[in-house]
Amino acid sequence: MKDFKGKTAVISGGARGLGLAVGARLARAGAQVALWDINEKGLQRAVEALRATGSLARGYALDAADPAQVREMAARVRAELGEVDILDNNAGVVFPGDFLDFTEEQLNKTVDVNLKSYLWCTRAFLPAMISRGSGHVVMTASAAGMTGVPGLAAYSASKHAVIGLAESLRLELLRNGVRGVGMTIVCPSFIATGMFEGVRPPAGAGWLTADHVADKVVEAIASGKLYVREPFLVKLLPLLKAMPSVRWMDWLGEVMGMHRSTENFGKKTITK
Repeated sequence: MKDFKGKTAVISGGARGLGLAVGARLARAGAQVALWDINEKGLQRAVEALRATGSLARGYALDAADPAQVREMAARVRAELGEVDILDNNAGVVFPGDFLDFTEEQLNKTVDVNLKSYLWCTRAFLPAMISRGSGHVVMTASAAGMTGVPGLAAYSASKHAVIGLAESLRLELLRNGVRGVGMTIVCPSFIATGMFEGVRPPAGAGWLTADHVADKVVEAIASGKLYVREPFLVKLLPLLKAMPSVRWMDWLGEVMGMHRSTENFGKKTITK
């Protein structure tokens, strides 16, 4: 998708952070952007900020983990903006703490927001993309979806699931002869949005900015790139996991600080 002019994009979790940064870039490139978020006040501020730059933006308040709300809002977007060309599944939630410390409510919410919302949103917009033979789906996963992270067990599990969903879906489209519908899987390390307050990124990683990752995401949509892995260390994760000895892999994780990165992760829950 080389040209975004006149295209329509839906971004879940679009009121702040990476979602808003991607929306701003698509809007500057000429797309009309529909920001979806459960945070109505944050959504209003985000839309006003985009419109102040002359961008075409609208906000839609909903819980993307609720399939009925997703269906209703998808129909409204089509009626108001036309068919959707880009779907950016970006809604997310994270709770700090070890797995056994979580409540059932926290575990359910992690899966509902980080995985099920992607299922419902994709089912709402993908069929029309297939019929038209054009469109692009972005799945925001995480570096934690490529490897286990102590203190992020449930979050990591949900992001592993997102990668599995996206890779399998891409292959289903290919097997069924669907052309023109792209897929991008986004796997960043920690982004400085406040979502991971108190985390200490591993050596060689550092904090990413939403602007930097958003640039990579938009470039990937334009070029049809499957994966966005940032920073460079994340690109090496498949090789690290292929090490013949688990002891060596664990030792390297300790030396780089990967296994202790969440030790001081705050107790405040932040959604994106």
